[in-house]
Amino acid sequence: MLKKIVKIFLCVVLSVYSASGFAVKAAAESEIPVISAYAYALYCVNTGEFLLSGRGDERLPMASTTKIMTAILGIEAMQADNNETVVTITPDMYAEGSSMYLRAGEKLLMSELVGGMLMVSGNDAANAVALSVGGSFEGFAEMMNNKACEIGLLDTSFVTASGLDADGHYTTACDLARLMEYCMSNSLFREIDKSPSITVNFVEPDSKVQTYYNENRLLREYEYCIAGKTGYTDKAGRTLVSCAEKDGIRLIAVTLNDGDDWNDHKNMYDYGFDRLYMQKADISFDDLSIPVVGGTQDTAYLNVGEQPSVCTSNGDISDVEIVYDIPKFLYAPVAQGDVIGKIRYYKNGVYAGESEVYSCDTILYKETPTSFIDNVLSFFKRILVK
Repeated sequence: MLKKIVKIFLCVVLSVYSASGFAVKAAAESEIPVISAYAYALYCVNTGEFLLSGRGDERLPMASTTKIMTAILGIEAMQADNNETVVTITPDMYAEGSSMYLRAGEKLLMSELVGGMLMVSGNDAANAVALSVGGSFEGFAEMMNNKACEIGLLDTSFVTASGLDADGHYTTACDLARLMEYCMSNSLFREIDKSPSITVNFVEPDSKVQTYYNENRLLREYEYCIAGKTGYTDKAGRTLVSCAEKDGIRLIAVTLNDGDDWNDHKNMYDYGFDRLYMQKADISFDDLSIPVVGGTQDTAYLNVGEQPSVCTSNGDISDVEIVYDIPKFLYAPVAQGDVIGKIRYYKNGVYAGESEVYSCDTILYKETPTSFIDNVLSFFKRILVK
């Protein structure tokens, strides 16, 4: 009797513990962080989805997060010329606020101006890029807005290259996330923006060497952070755009007018990474085949190589889109293991990876038998040619 009571008691305890454990886990997975920013967004690059958004589409001043656009235009201009541009500093490049403390007559490389913008938010560097690339501030602003349209930033308008407040200069948290996504696809932008510091060796005076340290604290305080840009003006408040990556999942966080931006970004990233994971596509491709012309058999059966991992929050990969890049038919001969084509995988229209497609069969060229009359005609043709 005592054993039976103890057994019942243990079952009840274990049931309560299990239920409470499940409840705690479910609550932890669904808990949305409290964000102090006036506007914010958390974007998943892998899926093209916004995981969090508060006033994400409201048009607001952006301060020096503007320099993300200025930087990519400077980089793309340099890459289009396939050459490093040397920029000469002129008095009209000076600006109030944060600075690289450049002086008229100094010369430095375009990539180092971009570095100065992204490290210490140099307004003088932004103006130098603008005048060098756009020819005028107005011309560069037009380039910025054209690029915004190209990327699909429908609620963004640029007036200044530095981000200093101006009428008609605005963006949204969601647009800034999309802009950062575009910039992070550029390897040089990524390389510069993730650097803890840059050392500039001036072209003139060649004796001047200056080191600038990255103001993005998340690079030091959050282990998964790989890029970011800070900003501040009286009108915009504190603004911050950052990017983090963990286990193949890339997230972008944006806060506008936020007095606690560093912690808000960490909390948003923790929320995003806790609910997302990478899962093998593992899609069945049974009886995949392709017609063969002129072979010992009419069909070659195909095998799909290793499939990529897809980002998901619930394990459901039914919405993964498959695009076949396989010819309509093959000519013999075909060898087993020959790469026939590829299969590409997309999640919400975002490229997730691809698999190679191989032939399972070896198919030889089929010799066409000839008739007696064909052989006779061939014999006389050989005689006549001689």
